[in-house]
Amino acid sequence: MLADRTAQRVSGLAGRRGHEVRVRVVDLRRLATEITTALVSQLTGPNLQDAIAALAGADGIVAATPVYKAGASGLFTSFFQVLDNDLLIAKPVVLTATAGTARHALVVDDQLRSLFAYLRAAAVPTSLFAAPEDWADPAFDKRIERAAFELVLFMESGFARQIKDESWHSYQHEFGSAGGTETGIDLDTDLMRLAAGGGEPAK
Repeated sequence: MLADRTAQRVSGLAGRRGHEVRVRVVDLRRLATEITTALVSQLTGPNLQDAIAALAGADGIVAATPVYKAGASGLFTSFFQVLDNDLLIAKPVVLTATAGTARHALVVDDQLRSLFAYLRAAAVPTSLFAAPEDWADPAFDKRIERAAFELVLFMESGFARQIKDESWHSYQHEFGSAGGTETGIDLDTDLMRLAAGGGEPAK
Protein backbone atom coordinates (compact mmCIF):
# COMPACT_ATOMS: atom_id res chain seq x y z
CA MET A 1 0.00 0.00 0.00
CA LEU A 2 2.79 2.45 0.85
CA ALA A 3 4.71 1.49 -2.28
CA ASP A 4 1.57 1.99 -4.37
CA ARG A 5 0.89 5.42 -2.86
CA THR A 6 4.47 6.47 -3.42
CA ALA A 7 4.56 5.19 -7.01
CA GLN A 8 1.28 6.95 -7.78
CA ARG A 9 2.67 10.19 -6.40
CA VAL A 10 5.85 9.80 -8.45
CA SER A 11 3.79 9.17 -11.58
CA GLY A 12 1.58 12.19 -10.92
CA LEU A 13 4.46 14.55 -10.22
CA ALA A 14 6.38 13.37 -13.26
CA GLY A 15 3.30 13.76 -15.43
CA ARG A 16 2.85 17.36 -14.36
CA ARG A 17 6.47 17.98 -15.36
CA GLY A 18 5.91 16.52 -18.82
CA HIS A 19 7.22 12.99 -18.28
CA GLU A 20 5.43 9.70 -18.75
CA VAL A 21 6.13 7.10 -16.08
CA ARG A 22 5.39 3.41 -16.45
CA VAL A 23 5.16 1.52 -13.17
CA ARG A 24 6.20 -2.12 -12.91
CA VAL A 25 5.43 -3.98 -9.67
CA VAL A 26 7.74 -6.79 -8.58
CA ASP A 27 5.91 -8.97 -6.03
CA LEU A 28 8.60 -10.92 -4.20
CA ARG A 29 6.10 -13.38 -2.73
CA ARG A 30 5.73 -14.89 -6.19
CA LEU A 31 9.49 -15.22 -6.47
CA ALA A 32 10.11 -16.81 -3.07
CA THR A 33 11.10 -20.24 -4.40
CA GLU A 34 13.41 -18.85 -7.08
CA ILE A 35 15.02 -16.42 -4.63
CA THR A 36 15.75 -19.27 -2.22
CA THR A 37 17.18 -21.39 -5.03
CA ALA A 38 19.39 -18.51 -6.14
CA LEU A 39 20.71 -18.03 -2.61
CA VAL A 40 21.85 -21.63 -2.24
CA SER A 41 22.87 -22.46 -5.82
CA GLN A 42 23.45 -19.13 -7.62
CA LEU A 43 20.99 -20.32 -10.27
CA THR A 44 18.31 -17.80 -11.22
CA GLY A 45 14.95 -18.94 -12.55
CA PRO A 46 13.15 -17.19 -15.42
CA ASN A 47 10.79 -15.16 -13.24
CA LEU A 48 13.63 -13.94 -11.05
CA GLN A 49 15.66 -13.08 -14.14
CA ASP A 50 12.72 -11.04 -15.41
CA ALA A 51 12.49 -9.14 -12.12
CA ILE A 52 16.22 -8.43 -12.15
CA ALA A 53 15.99 -7.18 -15.73
CA ALA A 54 13.16 -4.87 -14.69
CA LEU A 55 15.36 -3.35 -11.98
CA ALA A 56 18.27 -2.99 -14.37
CA GLY A 57 16.12 -1.09 -16.84
CA ALA A 58 14.30 1.09 -14.32
CA ASP A 59 15.00 4.81 -14.06
CA GLY A 60 13.99 4.74 -10.39
CA ILE A 61 12.88 2.29 -7.72
CA VAL A 62 10.45 2.35 -4.80
CA ALA A 63 11.71 -0.38 -2.45
CA ALA A 64 9.13 -1.52 0.11
CA THR A 65 9.23 -4.11 2.87
CA PRO A 66 7.17 -5.07 5.91
CA VAL A 67 9.08 -5.10 9.19
CA TYR A 68 9.14 -8.16 11.44
CA LYS A 69 10.86 -8.23 14.84
CA ALA A 70 12.90 -5.08 14.22
CA GLY A 71 14.11 -6.22 10.82
CA ALA A 72 13.21 -6.06 7.15
CA SER A 73 11.48 -9.07 5.63
CA GLY A 74 13.87 -11.96 5.05
CA LEU A 75 12.46 -12.34 1.54
CA PHE A 76 13.20 -8.68 0.81
CA THR A 77 16.82 -8.84 1.99
CA SER A 78 17.37 -12.20 0.27
CA PHE A 79 16.24 -10.74 -3.04
CA PHE A 80 18.75 -7.93 -2.88
CA GLN A 81 21.46 -10.32 -1.69
CA VAL A 82 21.20 -12.34 -4.91
CA LEU A 83 21.54 -9.28 -7.14
CA ASP A 84 24.71 -8.49 -9.03
CA ASN A 85 26.67 -5.99 -6.92
CA ASP A 86 26.85 -3.58 -9.85
CA LEU A 87 23.18 -3.69 -10.84
CA LEU A 88 21.98 -0.73 -8.78
CA ILE A 89 24.98 1.60 -8.98
CA ALA A 90 23.65 5.20 -8.94
CA LYS A 91 20.06 3.96 -9.33
CA PRO A 92 17.65 6.36 -7.53
CA VAL A 93 15.64 4.61 -4.79
CA VAL A 94 12.94 5.59 -2.31
CA LEU A 95 13.25 3.42 0.81
CA THR A 96 9.93 2.49 2.45
CA ALA A 97 8.73 0.13 5.17
CA THR A 98 5.53 -0.63 7.07
CA ALA A 99 4.99 -2.19 10.50
CA GLY A 100 2.35 -2.75 13.13
CA THR A 101 4.02 -0.43 15.60
CA ALA A 102 6.13 2.72 15.53
CA ARG A 103 8.80 0.87 17.55
CA HIS A 104 10.24 -0.26 14.20
CA ALA A 105 10.61 3.25 12.80
CA LEU A 106 14.41 3.16 12.67
CA VAL A 107 14.58 0.08 10.45
CA VAL A 108 14.45 2.08 7.22
CA ASP A 109 17.38 4.36 7.97
CA ASP A 110 19.33 1.86 10.05
CA GLN A 111 19.02 -1.28 7.91
CA LEU A 112 17.67 -0.44 4.47
CA ARG A 113 19.84 2.61 3.92
CA SER A 114 23.00 0.64 4.76
CA LEU A 115 21.95 -2.21 2.45
CA PHE A 116 21.42 0.12 -0.48
CA ALA A 117 24.59 2.03 0.33
CA TYR A 118 26.48 -1.25 -0.05
CA LEU A 119 24.77 -1.76 -3.42
CA ARG A 120 25.84 1.82 -4.29
CA ALA A 121 22.31 2.88 -5.11
CA ALA A 122 21.32 6.54 -4.76
CA ALA A 123 18.76 6.52 -1.96
CA VAL A 124 16.78 9.77 -1.82
CA PRO A 125 17.13 11.81 1.39
CA THR A 126 13.55 11.21 2.57
CA SER A 127 12.71 7.68 3.71
CA LEU A 128 9.19 6.51 4.47
CA PHE A 129 7.95 4.43 7.40
CA ALA A 130 4.30 3.82 8.18
CA ALA A 131 2.74 2.46 11.37
CA PRO A 132 -1.09 2.16 11.58
CA GLU A 133 -1.50 5.66 13.00
CA ASP A 134 0.40 7.24 10.10
CA TRP A 135 -1.93 6.38 7.23
CA ALA A 136 -4.43 9.17 7.87
CA ASP A 137 -1.88 11.72 9.07
CA PRO A 138 -1.59 14.74 6.70
CA ALA A 139 2.05 15.14 7.72
CA PHE A 140 2.80 11.63 6.46
CA ASP A 141 1.13 12.41 3.16
CA LYS A 142 3.41 15.43 2.80
CA ARG A 143 6.39 13.20 3.52
CA ILE A 144 5.34 10.87 0.70
CA GLU A 145 5.06 13.89 -1.58
CA ARG A 146 8.56 14.99 -0.62
CA ALA A 147 10.13 11.58 -1.21
CA ALA A 148 8.34 11.24 -4.54
CA PHE A 149 9.55 14.67 -5.64
CA GLU A 150 13.13 13.77 -4.76
CA LEU A 151 12.88 10.61 -6.85
CA VAL A 152 11.40 12.51 -9.80
CA LEU A 153 14.26 15.02 -9.68
CA PHE A 154 16.83 12.21 -9.61
CA MET A 155 15.23 10.49 -12.59
CA GLU A 156 14.74 13.75 -14.46
CA SER A 157 18.42 14.64 -14.10
CA GLY A 158 19.56 11.40 -15.71
CA PHE A 159 21.94 10.90 -12.78
CA ALA A 160 22.29 7.12 -13.16
CA ARG A 161 22.78 7.35 -16.91
CA GLN A 162 25.46 10.02 -16.59
CA ILE A 163 27.32 7.94 -14.01
CA LYS A 164 27.28 4.95 -16.34
CA ASP A 165 28.33 6.99 -19.38
CA GLU A 166 30.98 9.17 -17.78
CA SER A 167 32.22 7.63 -14.53
CA TRP A 168 31.50 3.89 -14.64
CA HIS A 169 35.19 2.99 -14.91
CA SER A 170 35.94 4.68 -11.58
CA TYR A 171 33.87 2.13 -9.63
CA GLN A 172 35.20 -1.19 -8.44
CA HIS A 173 33.54 -4.04 -10.35
CA GLU A 174 33.68 -7.80 -10.03
CA PHE A 175 34.67 -9.94 -13.01
CA GLY A 176 31.56 -11.07 -14.89
CA SER A 177 29.34 -8.52 -13.16
CA ALA A 178 27.03 -5.91 -14.62
CA GLY A 179 30.02 -3.59 -14.45
CA GLY A 180 31.52 -5.41 -17.38
CA THR A 181 35.11 -5.04 -16.21
CA GLU A 182 36.11 -7.96 -18.38
CA THR A 183 35.70 -5.69 -21.41
CA GLY A 184 38.71 -3.75 -20.16
CA ILE A 185 40.97 -6.82 -20.06
CA ASP A 186 43.11 -7.70 -23.06
CA LEU A 187 42.08 -11.29 -23.79
CA ASP A 188 44.65 -11.57 -26.58
CA THR A 189 47.72 -11.73 -24.35
CA ASP A 190 49.73 -14.96 -24.23
CA LEU A 191 48.55 -15.72 -20.71
CA MET A 192 44.91 -15.14 -21.55
CA ARG A 193 45.15 -17.22 -24.72
CA LEU A 194 46.44 -20.12 -22.65
CA ALA A 195 43.75 -19.62 -20.02
CA ALA A 196 41.13 -19.65 -22.76
CA GLY A 197 42.50 -22.89 -24.20
CA GLY A 198 44.58 -21.39 -27.01
CA GLY A 199 47.92 -22.72 -28.13
CA GLU A 200 51.23 -21.61 -26.70
CA PRO A 201 52.77 -18.86 -28.84
CA ALA A 202 55.64 -19.85 -31.11
CA LYS A 203 59.13 -18.96 -29.88
